[in-house]
Amino acid sequence: MSKNYVLSLYNKMGKLPFGKKLFSLFASNKAPYFKTVSPLITKVVPGECHCLIKKRRKVENHIGTVHVIAIANGLEMAMGFMAEASIPTHLRWIPKGMDLQYTAKAGSDIRCVALLENNQWQVGDLPVEVTAFDENDVVVVKGIIHLWVSEKPKK
Repeated sequence: MSKNYVLSLYNKMGKLPFGKKLFSLFASNKAPYFKTVSPLITKVVPGECHCLIKKRRKVENHIGTVHVIAIANGLEMAMGFMAEASIPTHLRWIPKGMDLQYTAKAGSDIRCVALLENNQWQVGDLPVEVTAFDENDVVVVKGIIHLWVSEKPKK
């Protein structure tokens, strides 16, 4: 998917009734594992993406909070769609790793945010800031997803 395709599809579908839900289903089909958290992508702009995970039984842990792996899944999805919607067309990306800190219990719906400050893409190692917030805007998980960015091969 090119950045123009992702952004134009999100903007076009966002205007429709249930458009963000339809876009989120489309996004989940691109990487089926994301379906496990039933994500809702609520914002996509260059350098930023928000993904909502509803607190449901299927994403809870043994103490009744949203499991951190479900949150990591939402953060990775937000980062991936931010990247697809933002990266310059002559570059490509692949995730290299993720460093997360669990800062508070996640006892409500969770908003996962991926942010690339000033949408500044560069070849090589690129850290993308990811943060998960509860419904009161308390940070429950924060960290970095490390990308490797390279030039696309010439055709």
